Amino acid sequence: MRMIFLRSTEGPGKESGGCGRWRGNPGIQFDLPQLSSRFCSSWYISKVHSSFCVLSRAKMQRSLEQRYTIKFCTKLGKSGSKTLQLLRTAYGDAVLSSAQVFRWQKAFKDGRENIEDEQRAGHPSTARTENNVAHVKVVLDRDQCLQMRLIAEEVGLPKTDVHRIITEDLHMRKICAKMVPKNLSGEQKDSHVLVSQEILDRVTSEPDFLQGVITGDETWVFKYDPTTKRQSSEWHTSESPRPKKARMSKSRVKSMLIIFFDSKGIVHKEFVSPGQTVNQTFYVQVLERLRNRVRRVRGEIADKWFIHNNNAPSNTSFAVREFFTQNKITTLSHPPYSPDLAPCDFFLFPKLKTHLKGHHFGTVENVQATAMRALNNMSSEDFLHCYEEWQQHWNHCIRLQGVYFEGDKL
Repeated sequence: MRMIFLRSTEGPGKESGGCGRWRGNPGIQFDLPQLSSRFCSSWYISKVHSSFCVLSRAKMQRSLEQRYTIKFCTKLGKSGSKTLQLLRTAYGDAVLSSAQVFRWQKAFKDGRENIEDEQRAGHPSTARTENNVAHVKVVLDRDQCLQMRLIAEEVGLPKTDVHRIITEDLHMRKICAKMVPKNLSGEQKDSHVLVSQEILDRVTSEPDFLQGVITGDETWVFKYDPTTKRQSSEWHTSESPRPKKARMSKSRVKSMLIIFFDSKGIVHKEFVSPGQTVNQTFYVQVLERLRNRVRRVRGEIADKWFIHNNNAPSNTSFAVREFFTQNKITTLSHPPYSPDLAPCDFFLFPKLKTHLKGHHFGTVENVQATAMRALNNMSSEDFLHCYEEWQQHWNHCIRLQGVYFEGDKL
């Protein structure tokens, strides 16, 4: 027999130790050739089988008792949450899962009287054998972009069985590639690792080192910036039609924001005047305003602070380097093509633009005012957490040998 929909398992996909495996199908499978001859005797196998039968009967009995309770509570008009609470009080760790409780309550509410599992005739599927799993693995190793239908045709199995093999036996899922700024060369990856290691060594030897580091960058804010697909997602039932969204583009009206911050908060921010090019001359003027601002709001580090910015031509020009030398400001190294190591890219700008996307501001002044309000609403804890996350990013970069990791589960 094979259970369908309302089954007595405590949860799908549970596995036992060793070679035995429970996946919602009756029976336990053992890799007998790996057992010694003493354990393969008929006496031992019968004892093991008897033990599992006793456990299965006890488990089924507890499940039936709880189904009677669910049916009783349903007839009394109790909610699913209240029923689950009562079951947890009575059965403790042996309680059915919340999904099963709600499923049975709905069935009883719809008029079901029988508490036994529905059954259907037929033998359980034998498609998920070791040979078939290995065959599917070989096909996927050869081409990881194959569609489920093509894999099923090649291995000669139904698509449903192939899907279960891939997701449950091989524990794989199909994911889309993430766009990155550049395919890094080996030398560039080594540079990412070297810079990350140097900064981490400095932080280890001087725990207060990052308190004197100010980082900054520039970005565009738009009069209209469309929301991303993830921001546009909505909650719907499985029967609801998929929401539709017209393709939109960013407006041409925009303003450039230059911002610098440290672990305590924003130090300096300004918008670039329309028509102004951010060249080395203008950037030196911005740095001079930043230096004066540091003296006013960060007096404790005014005599010795470090600056971290990207490798844009205006930031690495001779005039800018000369300004840093004259004012005894040390620059913190930043490897090229490394947005996952830049706090503005992985923290500040995404957080800021979340408040701006999807809104029509009408004028540049309105978008500038909204951006300023969003920046002023950020707490000091946000920036402190950003600097802590920055250290984690350096560790990830070293551990992954310089490859991009933004968006990955680490």
